[in-house]
Amino acid sequence: MGDFNLALVIVAIIVCVLVFLFNVYLLVNYQHPDDANQAYFPKFVVVFGLSIAAISILMLPADVANRQACRHAIYNGACNLTLPMKDLWLAVYIVDAVLVFFIIPFAMFYYEGDQDKSVGKRIKSALLWVVTTAIVCALLLGILYGLVGKVDFTVRHLSSATTNFPSTWEFSSGQPCIGGSGARACSAYTANASSESTWTMRTTFPEYVVALATIVGSVLFSIFGGVGIASLPLGLIASFIRRPKAVITRSQYIKEATELGKKARELKKAADALHQEERSGSKGRKWRKNVKAVEKELLQLEEDVKLLEEMYPQGEKAETAWALTVLGYLGKLVLGILGLIVSVAWVAHIIIYLLIDPPLSPFLNEVFIKLDDIWGLLGTVAFAFFCFYLLLAVIAGAMMLGLRLVFITIHPMKWGATLMNSFLFNVALILLCSISVIQFCSTAFGYYAQATAAQEIFGHTLQSLRGIKYLYKYNVFQIAFVVLAGLTFVYYVAFGWRRKKRSGRFQLSS
Repeated sequence: MGDFNLALVIVAIIVCVLVFLFNVYLLVNYQHPDDANQAYFPKFVVVFGLSIAAISILMLPADVANRQACRHAIYNGACNLTLPMKDLWLAVYIVDAVLVFFIIPFAMFYYEGDQDKSVGKRIKSALLWVVTTAIVCALLLGILYGLVGKVDFTVRHLSSATTNFPSTWEFSSGQPCIGGSGARACSAYTANASSESTWTMRTTFPEYVVALATIVGSVLFSIFGGVGIASLPLGLIASFIRRPKAVITRSQYIKEATELGKKARELKKAADALHQEERSGSKGRKWRKNVKAVEKELLQLEEDVKLLEEMYPQGEKAETAWALTVLGYLGKLVLGILGLIVSVAWVAHIIIYLLIDPPLSPFLNEVFIKLDDIWGLLGTVAFAFFCFYLLLAVIAGAMMLGLRLVFITIHPMKWGATLMNSFLFNVALILLCSISVIQFCSTAFGYYAQATAAQEIFGHTLQSLRGIKYLYKYNVFQIAFVVLAGLTFVYYVAFGWRRKKRSGRFQLSS
């Protein structure tokens, strides 16, 4: 028993180190050349934030394994070397909240500050924004915790008579409990509704902070995750459908390249005009709308350039490049089909297990349990994969909505061309939604992850918090998730397979 738990501790340490190294690899390969050998503090925040997000997702499978390590003990505390999961959950999510609401905003304000200002002035400006945010958040948290920082548990008072321990067990509709027939012997079983009462207690402040952060994350998760669970696989499939079918001629390439060059010059002129307006201090609603339009046109231009390069490969290895392009789109098709299967499984599981009361079937819970029976960690790995897939869906949904809604800022992640502010924005989004992903998974896979520390925090406490428990009682977030997934599916079936038409001459709104 002790050896197994010790192995669990060792595995947890090794996984944390591997996650950190992998995130350093992502940063090095995704960062923009302009950020090389500078912006070290934002880079540290990015690596640390991504590590916290990944570890928090992996902690739920670790929580399940931690519970299974003591399955033969009378109670978990009887085992030595088990991980203190509840303390680890609270520590990770307090760090998560501090990163999202304080450290990442400071890093973004500092990074996006006017480069002509001195370092001291940029730090002062960033601190001013963060301190203001901290004061507002502290006041809101203090007021809310003082007024409604309580949990209301519904309890039932039960009592029954005692009887001798039986030698045989016989139960039926006329004999529902031990001790012979009669209402007195079965008073605990047949207790009426009047025996129910509400037990109120004040939750701890760290649990309350985690709960409120989960609510904020759940709103974003239900929107971005619902859209992304459909757009992630369907976007890959649509990309295959819209793929270039053949190599174009040189004359066609020159014509297309000339048009893209004109478009690039127009965008540069527009960007210079917006930068001049920013320096003059006239950053109103029209300015933000124009910035959004330039960002959208720039992303479309980059896509058109990439597509043109694919349709007319150049150099000595042009044929090899075209073959790799074809294989790449085939890979997208395969990944899209596999992703579509996972997405359908997720939506079906939500409907079958969460929205229908009582659940029709444990569904994926049973799948994970059977996989564990085949090999001890197989179900845990599958469980972790489904949780990570939700995070990928959130990022895909944010990218899709960011390209279409004016009030959402676009922060694309591109290999070798990702600026640090885009990194920081996406890390904040991942961190904020990771809390909700864990809460969502602990609820959706409650049968598989039963009796874990995560269920204690995100199940009993969160769903009994005064003022917000009704959001979970009536499955508001799950319903929004499924509805948005359905609408996105309809959108892709109707319009997603069409190639975007290149816009004409670009002009700023006056």
